[in-house]
Amino acid sequence: MKSKQNEGHGVPTPPVATERRIKLRHIVPSMVTVFAICAGLTSLRMSIEGNIPAALYLIMLAVFLDAADGKLARYLDTASPFGAELDTLADFFNFGIAPGLLIYNAFYHASDYQNLGWLSCLVLAICCALRLARFNVGLSIPPQAGKRDYFVGVPAPALASLALMPVFLSLVGWTNLGTHSHIIAVYEICIALLAVSTIPTFSIKHASVSRNHLPMIAIGSAIVVICLMVYPWHTFLVANLLYLGSLPVSYTRERQSRLAEG
Repeated sequence: MKSKQNEGHGVPTPPVATERRIKLRHIVPSMVTVFAICAGLTSLRMSIEGNIPAALYLIMLAVFLDAADGKLARYLDTASPFGAELDTLADFFNFGIAPGLLIYNAFYHASDYQNLGWLSCLVLAICCALRLARFNVGLSIPPQAGKRDYFVGVPAPALASLALMPVFLSLVGWTNLGTHSHIIAVYEICIALLAVSTIPTFSIKHASVSRNHLPMIAIGSAIVVICLMVYPWHTFLVANLLYLGSLPVSYTRERQSRLAEG
């Protein structure tokens, strides 16, 4: 049986490509990540225009969407290398670039320490990129026993929240904070270095609680949501202070578990 050939040339007709279709649920997590990028970009615009509260809200929205896209991918069983790469790019912009530029626009745009402020922004962005790269490389390495309960260094969303602490303070009444721009720059650099450090930090991804504690957790979550609605900047400040206070605890517990194993 002869194959079908193009008229007058004797060349076989290439096979017709069939359309490849995917289910809608496969693109839902990536769409959430795209919305997070839009939130980060709009936050950058708001900070340039001087609307600092709106810029902060949008970065916090990006933090929520970053947590949501991963949960959706696992729930829908649609995790993919494409989604992981897109999420990393979104995290770098939303938690490395946007917070740094917000800090710069809030405290250094008309300051005598512009160069120092810009340096702190560069360090923040670079450390965030290094932190994300190290995390992605670590995904291909099987976790050791007990290691999955901890991150290595401060994760990118927490890095952004901690970096924005001076802005939270200024919004709760510390209006003269801008006169100490050099101290803010040193603080930003120290927070950035926490991201690339090897300090173990608590991970809630694999945390578990007793069913008996669920009512208290539900009540506590409701209180946190109400506080975020009524006193958002105070709530973020308290959350940041609690997180910083947890670093010595996580370091001590991880060290004790290592000594117990070895």
